[in-house]
Amino acid sequence: MNIGTAARAAGVSAKMIRHYETVGLLPAAMRTDAGYRLYSAQDVQILTFIRHARDLGFSLPQIGELLGLWRNRRRASRTVKALALSHVQELERKIVSLRAMQASLQHLADHCHGDERPDCPILDGLAGEDA
Repeated sequence: MNIGTAARAAGVSAKMIRHYETVGLLPAAMRTDAGYRLYSAQDVQILTFIRHARDLGFSLPQIGELLGLWRNRRRASRTVKALALSHVQELERKIVSLRAMQASLQHLADHCHGDERPDCPILDGLAGEDA
C-alpha cells in the first residue's frame, strides 16, 4: 500500500511515517520503480504500535526499546514491566510539575482584575515582579 493508505490505516500522518523511518523505528520502505514508498500490513502494525506508545507518552527511544522487546518473543515480561513502571514514575513527576504550574497560573489569574485597567498581575508575575 502507498504511504497515504498506510497512514490512514495506522492513524498517523505520512510525515510521521517518514520521520519514523528516518529515526529507525520503522524499516525503510520498499520502493516502486518510480520511487514511491510501499508498505505492508506488518508495517501498519508497527506504525499502530508506535502510535499507541506515543499516545501513552513514551519517548522515541523508549518506543525503540519497546519495539525491540515486542519483536523478541524470548523477552522477559519483567523487562517490559520495568520500562512501563519507569514511565509511570516519569508521568507522575510531570503531573506534579503541571499541577504546580497550574496553581501558579491560577494564583496570578485570581489576582488579575481582567478589566480595562492596564495593571496586570499575570504579566507582572511573568516578568518576575510580585503579583
